[in-house]
Amino acid sequence: MSFAIASIGLNSQTSIDNNLRIISHAVNEAAQAGAKLIVLPENACAMGRQDELAIRFDEICQFYQTLAQKQQIHLVAGTLPCPNRPDGSKVGGGRFRQTSLMIDPAGNIKARYDKIHLFRAMVNDSTGRYDESQTFEAGDEVVIANCMIDGVAVNVGMMICFDVRFPALAQQLRQQGADILTVPAAFTQRTGQAHWQLLLQARALDSQCMVIGSAQGGMHHIGSRVRETWGHSLIADANGQVVATTGEMTGEYQIVYANYTPSEQRQIRQNLPIFDCHRLS
Repeated sequence: MSFAIASIGLNSQTSIDNNLRIISHAVNEAAQAGAKLIVLPENACAMGRQDELAIRFDEICQFYQTLAQKQQIHLVAGTLPCPNRPDGSKVGGGRFRQTSLMIDPAGNIKARYDKIHLFRAMVNDSTGRYDESQTFEAGDEVVIANCMIDGVAVNVGMMICFDVRFPALAQQLRQQGADILTVPAAFTQRTGQAHWQLLLQARALDSQCMVIGSAQGGMHHIGSRVRETWGHSLIADANGQVVATTGEMTGEYQIVYANYTPSEQRQIRQNLPIFDCHRLS
C-alpha cells in the first residue's frame, strides 16, 4: 500500500486574504491530483505582518480545518503565529509561538508543533540580520502526529525551517517512531541556494524517513522592504534521494508530488539498520 504526497511552494505576500485564496486553489489542485497528505510552507498566510496574522489565529485554524475536511486530506498547515502556548498560557512580551498544525480529514487538529530552533544569522542580502527570537518564543516539545492516511498507519514528525539544520531533532523523531518528517520553510535565497537541498537529504539519511520540504520562493514585498526566498520545494526518500523538486518559483504556487510506500522504506531501514548500531544517543 502507498499514498500520494504533495508539497506546495508559495510566493506569499502581505495580504492575508489573498494568500488564503491562493492556498485554497493550490490545495484543491493537489487534492484533485490524488494527494492525501499535503504540506504548506512556513508563513503560508503572510510574509511579515505577524501581529495581524496572530489576531486571526482561531479564524485561520478554522479555515484550514474546513479546507482539510472539504478535500478529505491530511494537511500540514504551514505555520501560524500563535499568541498562546500549548497549555493555553499567553506568550507575552509581544511575541508568539511559530506553530505548525496537522489537520485530519475530519477537520480535527491532530497535532501542534511549536518551532524549537529559532533562526539567527547574518546573511548577505537586503535584510542582513535575522533574529526570530525578537518575534517568537521557542517551543520545547518534540511532536509526532499519529495518522491513518488512505489506509496506511504513518507517524509524521513535525519540524519547521531552521529545525532542519539540527540532526539531533530528526534522529529523536525517528527514535520516537517517525516515518515521515515535514519541513515547512522560508529559507533566504542565499542560505537556501547553499544548503536547502543538502539539509533535506542529510536529515532523510540521518533519520531514514521520507522528508517533505515545502518552501516559500521568490520576491516578497513587505512594506518598503523586499525579501527573497529560495523556494525549490523538495521531497527526499529515506535513502536520501531526491524524488521530486520544483525549480525557480514561477506564479503564485508550485506543487510537487511523490508516493510514500511503507514497504520500500522498511527495506531501506532493514538493509542499513543504523539505529541498531547507534551508540551516542
